[in-house]
Amino acid sequence: MDINVITEAIITAGMRVHSKLGPGLLESAYRTCLAYELRKRGFKVLEELRLPVRYDDVEIDAGYRLDLLVNDEVIVELKACESLLPIHEAQLITYLKLSGKKIGLLINFNVEHLKDGIKRRAN
Repeated sequence: MDINVITEAIITAGMRVHSKLGPGLLESAYRTCLAYELRKRGFKVLEELRLPVRYDDVEIDAGYRLDLLVNDEVIVELKACESLLPIHEAQLITYLKLSGKKIGLLINFNVEHLKDGIKRRAN
């Protein structure tokens, strides 16, 4: 499936979740609802997927987890914070590098209009 089709579907599903729940909940609530919404639409969604760090050719479990991995292609990093900071974008870019994935979405649900809380990044 085309990666742009996947990202568009994630954003559309995110907007549906945001319109139903609004801002102010914990990230875990948005993650669970977005995963459910995407699965309803036929996407393969993994939640809290372990992301090891490779150091000196050794795989180290440092506790990192991808919020969502959609169709084994798109990383979705979710936030429920006052505003997205550069460190949040850096986190997504690092996750893309560690996983070898090409596209990621950073979505902050704690905004009035979800379109203002979405960033797309490429590796």
